[in-house]
Amino acid sequence: MKHFSYKTLDQLKQDAEQRTQFVRFETDKEKLKRLLGRKVPVGKSITMGNSMAVHPMEGCDSDLDGNPDELTWRRYERFAAGGAKLIWFEATAIRKDGRANARQLWIHEGNVEAYRKLLERILEIHKERFGTTDDLVIPIQLTHSGRYSFPNRIIAYHNPLIDAKTNTPASQAPISDEELEALEDAYLEGAKLAWRAGFRAIDLKVTHGYLLAELMGAKTRDGRYGGSLENRTRFIRNVIAKVKAEFGDEMLIAMRLGCFDSVPYRKNEATTLGEPLPYETPYPYGWGVNPDDPLSEDLTEVKQAIGWFKDWGVQLLNVSIGCPYYNPHIGRPFEKPDEGNYEMPEHPLLGVDRHFRISGELQQAFPDLPMVGTGYSWLQIYALNAAAHNIEQGRIRIFGLGRGTLSYPDFAVDALEKGALDEIRVCKTLTYCTFLMRQKNHPLGQFPAGCPPFDKLVYGPIMKQAREAFRSQK
Repeated sequence: MKHFSYKTLDQLKQDAEQRTQFVRFETDKEKLKRLLGRKVPVGKSITMGNSMAVHPMEGCDSDLDGNPDELTWRRYERFAAGGAKLIWFEATAIRKDGRANARQLWIHEGNVEAYRKLLERILEIHKERFGTTDDLVIPIQLTHSGRYSFPNRIIAYHNPLIDAKTNTPASQAPISDEELEALEDAYLEGAKLAWRAGFRAIDLKVTHGYLLAELMGAKTRDGRYGGSLENRTRFIRNVIAKVKAEFGDEMLIAMRLGCFDSVPYRKNEATTLGEPLPYETPYPYGWGVNPDDPLSEDLTEVKQAIGWFKDWGVQLLNVSIGCPYYNPHIGRPFEKPDEGNYEMPEHPLLGVDRHFRISGELQQAFPDLPMVGTGYSWLQIYALNAAAHNIEQGRIRIFGLGRGTLSYPDFAVDALEKGALDEIRVCKTLTYCTFLMRQKNHPLGQFPAGCPPFDKLVYGPIMKQAREAFRSQK
């Protein structure tokens, strides 16, 4: 179903004004360039050179031992030359059993040198192009995939709706308190390895249904890591404290936080649209959800937690929503779903508005904590206009681009030099990258993810192979 049919910004503005409350646009190119070029203080000693970020976009292209491979290097070399002053290094597992797929990056004692070399190359290219790296921030996202780990899934608690989507048996025991306590030390070890590789910023990944995100919604879990908000944030508090004890203020602590996970959706076979799985009210699960209407957000606990995170040492927050595994339209408003998945159950502008509403409310609640906004890719060439408006209104400090960077890694250069993007290079949210991420019928157990339509020479042949493998399974 085609939604993006706007020929001009005025047409999009008119539709956005009718459908949304917060999707608005800056129209003056010079003002747009100034706003996106604003410097952003982060922590006590870093000032980002502009207000643009590359989100942590997983390429699923490591080797089987977790080392950055040829395509990993290629992506980050392109990001390094792309002009954004925040390059959020993608999800990197802190243990082998915490990988989401066989080719997710995984840092360990045996490959610290490989990560050091890649980081040095990123810094080298960026300095050659822009003269300095003093204003560049590169957090490495440390993760454990929990329920989505490969090959053995680990759950924090039972949500019967998510269990149904993930084929999790009711008999499976959640990870114990003792195992979680030991895992805290694994995160610390991951931070130490990242430090040895040269990273001076880490991110705790608390989004997309992975282990730390699932803990945030573990209201029905017993023990020290479930029930109360204090218990559900205990793991994060302990890890931050251990990292601070090890590095003091030398390691910047960031977080990508899922702030509204909602309920799982399924495909209505008659309409092909997404529809929520039947849920009870008050909804006893989830994070950032209104228990009386879990299709809408309630940010009360989210704000309380962010206040604690800030007090504990988090200095940079990346605002995310939804879970790509069970309600992808919330996190990634799209034109076309990945093959076999559901169509948008709402106009994508409503999804963009949800992103802007939530991130705006949180940024205004914590104006001195720089936050990265998400949800811009569907706006295509007009993403810059929306980002500039949100920055000017104080509804976000940093404009983050995710899927769009796979097709257009140097978007920030064009934003600052032209005040506009080239339409022929902009992501059209056709979800080919997600399709590739879901394909496992590959000799290494995972197809690498990229942008087949706009990076054809590299990912066109990969997409062809993945489609053939997918159809052979039917």
